[in-house]
Amino acid sequence: MEHAPAPASPCRADAPVRFAGAAGLTDRLPPHPGLTGEVVYLDYNATTPVDPRVAEAMLPHLTTFFGNPSSDHPYGAGPRAALARAREQVAALIGARPPEIVFTASGSEADQLAARGAVLGSGRRRPHVITQATEHPAVLEACRALQRLHGARVTVLPVDGEGLLDPAALAAALDDDTVLVSVMAANNETGALQPVAELASLARAHGALFHCDAAQAAGRVPLDVETLGVDLLTVVGHKMYAPKGTAALYVRQGVRLEPVVYGGGQERGLRAGTESTALAVALGTAARLAADDLARGEPARVAALRDTLHRNLADALPGRVDLNGPAGQRLPNTLNVSVQGAPGHALLAATPEIAASTGSACHSGTRTPSLVLTAMGLGPRRSVEALRLSLGRWTTSRDVETAADALAKAAAMR
Repeated sequence: MEHAPAPASPCRADAPVRFAGAAGLTDRLPPHPGLTGEVVYLDYNATTPVDPRVAEAMLPHLTTFFGNPSSDHPYGAGPRAALARAREQVAALIGARPPEIVFTASGSEADQLAARGAVLGSGRRRPHVITQATEHPAVLEACRALQRLHGARVTVLPVDGEGLLDPAALAAALDDDTVLVSVMAANNETGALQPVAELASLARAHGALFHCDAAQAAGRVPLDVETLGVDLLTVVGHKMYAPKGTAALYVRQGVRLEPVVYGGGQERGLRAGTESTALAVALGTAARLAADDLARGEPARVAALRDTLHRNLADALPGRVDLNGPAGQRLPNTLNVSVQGAPGHALLAATPEIAASTGSACHSGTRTPSLVLTAMGLGPRRSVEALRLSLGRWTTSRDVETAADALAKAAAMR
């Protein structure tokens, strides 16, 4: 891949995201059967617990309504109607039209359909693809495969110290052969929200398609594909309380893609194979519940808990807690911090009552710093000291107090 040089000056961060008040959210949900209370779950960015209402909605389609939605007889009518309804619900969450929703089995598959589909569908002899350094591996690896197998030219743009892409860097990288720009809505580690609307406008003005992986953003912040101006957008079920194995790709009407799975013509011919009505219903129900949460101000409730967690840690460990990523332009549920002198994996090992993620991975006993934090210019020490604490629908103020207290006590011992 071509790695574009870093911009000479730091990019401008957009104004902080503002959320409506959290009034009316005092009535909490019943306890989740999978969250025992013995371990505080702060890893919602890795996966979310399946909402019992989602499981209830999908159950009849694993039992009673078993028919093939493509069948013309009565056994296919119910599944067909349920599939259409689920498509409407997913479309409503992101401001799309139902026919523009293509169901897939994962976010990685949706990203591949977007990247591979756009490149192979372009008809260009040597198409150019642009992405950025902190993108999810599902996009970065798809780009590498396109380069290796199809001769695509790939440019990976740098990010600044907060993980944000400078629109000027994208403008400079676009050329006549650029067919696709792929930039995520929100980073899975820091929660950084990219200026998608501005980036998409630049790409489309240059005649390129714009794909946005919104796996972490969908359901957590408002998204509207028309306002954003994107051509392709990925939504992932297990990031918003649906089961793993269900996702969708928004494909703007008129966009030409090469299919990722060939066969019987399901999903507009872009993803053949008999649809799982149960999983589609789960995704649709999760999308409806997420839309309800957004309307009721759930982001404000979660952001308040996130900020309390940060404040409690900082107060208990004065001068030792560093925020990684932007303070304002980020997801309401995500807190990525480094505690000076305390490696993240050691802190979590010392606090078994907390389930969270670190800023490093272990390979043969050696800690490898996060590629995301490294791309932001953070040194190996700070990356290894990083913790990603991500909150969600079932996070309570007691969870936050418990986590902050346990982490602070463990860090104080180091």
